[in-house]
Amino acid sequence: MNIFFDIDDTLLDVQKGLRPQTREVFQRLKEDGHTLFIWSGVGVRTREVRSLGLESYVEGVFQKPLDNHLHHAQRMLERGEIPVLPDLVVDDDQRIVTALGGVQVQPYANSGPEDTEMERVYRTITDHGNHSKPSETPT
Repeated sequence: MNIFFDIDDTLLDVQKGLRPQTREVFQRLKEDGHTLFIWSGVGVRTREVRSLGLESYVEGVFQKPLDNHLHHAQRMLERGEIPVLPDLVVDDDQRIVTALGGVQVQPYANSGPEDTEMERVYRTITDHGNHSKPSETPT
């Protein structure tokens, strides 16, 4: 699957701290054959991805559509701004998860090692196996 991860409040807190288990889950998803991308509503965040040591896991970093998500994602694909449409998104914003299908996470607020959202993301993706566009809200 082509999995697009949001960065702010999904992978990073406001102080730019990386959510626990992100690297480990990215590695496992890659090993499972998934293609990972990062996108952000505030622009292309290549520098942050590189500084966090995530570039070896992701195939690209892109601008995320801020509204009318599916329509804008399709237009971005047509214009060559993204290489594929997401099969699944991981985001703290329910609107984009509803529009494109995926896993909503609790916003990351530097909750420390007790934050297990990335492990939940991994389990949700693997539990759904070949099902397309699983939709799950946080518990």
